Amino acid sequence: MSAPVPVPAPLLDGQVALVTGAGGGIGRGIALRFAQEGAAVAVHCRTAVEAARDVAERIREHGGRATVLRADLTGEDACRRVVEDAADWGGGRLTALVNNAGVQPVRELPGMTAAEWRAVLDTNLTGVFACTQAAARVMRDQEGGGTVTHIASIEAGAPAPAHAHYGASKAAVVMHARSAALEYGPWGIRVNSVSPGLVDRDGLDEAWPEGVRRWQGAAPLGRLGRPEDVGDACVFLASRLASWITGHDLVVDGGVTARPSW
Repeated sequence: MSAPVPVPAPLLDGQVALVTGAGGGIGRGIALRFAQEGAAVAVHCRTAVEAARDVAERIREHGGRATVLRADLTGEDACRRVVEDAADWGGGRLTALVNNAGVQPVRELPGMTAAEWRAVLDTNLTGVFACTQAAARVMRDQEGGGTVTHIASIEAGAPAPAHAHYGASKAAVVMHARSAALEYGPWGIRVNSVSPGLVDRDGLDEAWPEGVRRWQGAAPLGRLGRPEDVGDACVFLASRLASWITGHDLVVDGGVTARPSW
């Protein structure tokens, strides 16, 4: 009689993760997938407190551990505090950081002010830099190091009208991940980025029906992304399955960027 096949442990069993901007949309999907794979999750938000509490409650209802941390990540001190608070809650450990918090305003270049430009860069890029730096200091001193995953965008390599500030910030996020992988690798820290395409959200069909139809027609897989699609990519990169992967940008777009543009 053959021996029973052992059931593998959840991919993130025993990990402590901080997911920024986890109150809704992609961040919510990432936080829930991390919890489903066994991680204790610090759910960060800036203003969506009730939504973040709902995410944490859903995790607890299914037997997981979660806490809510609130901070404005445009400030370096706030980034350091939220990382330290997450590590303190995790018993002095932080094994995974997902830099998801970001903004995506629409503004054409001819009318854009420097203040509008800086507001996007401060949130989407400076916050990533500061949170990663703070997390690396924690991860360096713990056994096993840790992982950092930035949420970028396919707009890092393909411009979109009225998104110059957003696209520039996401291109810089991808390069930051590669640079951080180089410099933090000797500390036992892997750093990667995930670049999603168009991810569905409540009301998107009504707000942008033409764009949704165009995307579905262009995507080889014929559908929009789901938050959990991005969550799955982040789980993989934070898991033992990706132990020799760092400095990589994982595109999650249903194949849209594989389509010829001519």
